[in-house]
Amino acid sequence: MPSYEALSELLDPATTVLLTVECQQGVVGPDSALPELAREARSSGVLDRIARLVAAAHESGVQVMHAVAERRPDGRGANHNARLFRAAERLPVQQLTGSTAVRVAPPVEVAAEDLVVRRLHGLSPLAGTDVDALLRNLGCRTLVVTGVSANVAVPNTVFDAVNRGYTAVVPGDAIAGVPSDYTPAMIRNTLALVATITTTDDVLTCFKRPRRVRRA
Repeated sequence: MPSYEALSELLDPATTVLLTVECQQGVVGPDSALPELAREARSSGVLDRIARLVAAAHESGVQVMHAVAERRPDGRGANHNARLFRAAERLPVQQLTGSTAVRVAPPVEVAAEDLVVRRLHGLSPLAGTDVDALLRNLGCRTLVVTGVSANVAVPNTVFDAVNRGYTAVVPGDAIAGVPSDYTPAMIRNTLALVATITTTDDVLTCFKRPRRVRRA
């Protein structure tokens, strides 16, 4: 774990963005297409911790971005080149554009100043979407990654962020995957090699510093 001083330096509100990954009703909500993942995100407290991070970011002036995965009803532009995508097409709950399934799930709150970025393809919020350009326009240097799943989307996000030159910070208790023992193993053996691993409480402590004005 980094020291408070080191983490505080990384989490400068003027150059930090907090990203939530697929924290949407159809993934982590009560009527999720992936009930095992939804149960893990909720019962472990991960979704509540993400909500606390988002609220603290709103208070401290840290930009929040929500990455949502969805598909058109006709499936145009969606991937079909992996078993995961083909299985998703058969799920009883579809992440259809405009539906309740693609709304950010409570208790995570979306503020007027938040950015919600939607993708129709792929495994990562950063690959082939507006996220990278938006981060650069915001002056982002540090990306705090939260959400689901630790199996696929979260590591993809971290790798893509690092490959694009951002410093990735991952509160290890604010991401979830299945089975429950997979997430800590993946953090220890994979994400810790490329990202700064910390905790929700440590990030919250840094966010509670006196607010600085974000550059226009």
